Formats: sequence, structure tokens, C-alpha cells
Amino acid sequence: MRIDIITLFPEMFDGPFTTSIIKRAVDKQLVEIVMHNLRDYSTDKHRKVDDYAFSGGAGMVMMIEPVDRCISTLTKQRNYDEIIYLSPDGKRLDQGLSNQLSLKTNLIMLCGHYKGIDERIREHLITMEISIGDYVLSGGELAAAVVTDSIVRLLPGVLSDETSALSDSFQHGLVSPPVYTRPRIYKEWEVPEILLSGNESKIEAWKLEQALARTAERRPELIEKLKKNE
Repeated sequence: MRIDIITLFPEMFDGPFTTSIIKRAVDKQLVEIVMHNLRDYSTDKHRKVDDYAFSGGAGMVMMIEPVDRCISTLTKQRNYDEIIYLSPDGKRLDQGLSNQLSLKTNLIMLCGHYKGIDERIREHLITMEISIGDYVLSGGELAAAVVTDSIVRLLPGVLSDETSALSDSFQHGLVSPPVYTRPRIYKEWEVPEILLSGNESKIEAWKLEQALARTAERRPELIEKLKKNE
């Protein structure tokens, strides 16, 4: 997989993308992540990429020309499955969407800034908009990092135990059940006896019961969603 990220601040990705699972995926050549500084595609001598909105009001707007120039350069080199804009009013990111995107080959992510981007970019260049939640960030970089992480960890060969991702929260519409490790007893706090029984069928039944109970308590809307999909 290849992910191209268009941003005004490529250095913001140094931490998330040079450590842990994403770094492992890059080192294994399972994913290629390429940063593109949007200012490199500006024809302005000051590398300007924003301007005032025609309607007036506070805040600047990212201009269409540099964005179009960057995307056009990339799409001439390869075919892209999706050109994604990280937007507060985009489709809400969930595990199902991450699963879908992990099956793609080439993705572009555009990180917005200021008061947003020229609407013509959204109308003519963007194929998908994604939101990571109902709140506003200073820019799309953090959202792009979240989306990238949620996708890359699903790629075959990235996790040392490939079955691990299959048991993550939300993979089956539920949050994960509680997990425990050694010591078996700590400060008189004990691991549930069922997990020490060795009876796999009973353990799996316990995990499902716990996942259902925890989801009903903490994320009841997920239970309603499952009922609607039955």
C-alpha cells in the first residue's frame, strides 16, 4: 500500500510515523507513506497557499491551484483508489471503514487548515471525506495520522500476531472484553477463574458475555446498531 499525505506541516508526522507499528510496517516495506508539502506546489514567490474568502468574514481559505497541482501530479504517476479530505463533516471513521480502506492499494489524504478549503476541491477532486469525531482540530494532520494508523495496523504482516487485529474493539460491533496478565493475584485482586481453566469454549463464551455487557454499559448505541443490522 502507498499513502500520500498532502500537508502544510509534514514535520507533524515525524513522531507518529517513525515509531511503533507504523515504523515497523514501513521498515518491512508493507506500506509506503509519502509527505507532500503543499507549499512546494505554490507559484507564489512567498509560497502562499491561502487567500481571503469571497464572502468575507474571519479566517483564510486554502486555495484551489496548489491543491489541484499537487493532486494532478500524483494522479499522473499512479491510479488512486480514494482521494480523502479530512473534514469535520465527513463520514465518521469507524472500524468498518478502516477495514475497507486497508484493502486499497493507493490513497491520497489532504489535510485542511485555516477556515477550510476552496469548495471546488471538494466538488471536483475529492472522492471521500472522513471525520474522526465531532470536534474541530487546528488542521487535518492529526486526523490523517489517526486514519493512517487505523489502516496500517490491519495490513497483513504488520502485527506479529495477525489474529490480534481481529479481536480488537469494534471488529464485531462490540467493545473488547477485559484482559488480564500475570501475576494471577495482585494486592488480593484476582484474575477471573474461568480464564485459568483451559476450557477454550467456556472462555470464549465468557469473553462474549463480557463484551456484550461492557458494550451495553459503556456504548449502548452500538447494541442498538447491531439490533438494526440483524
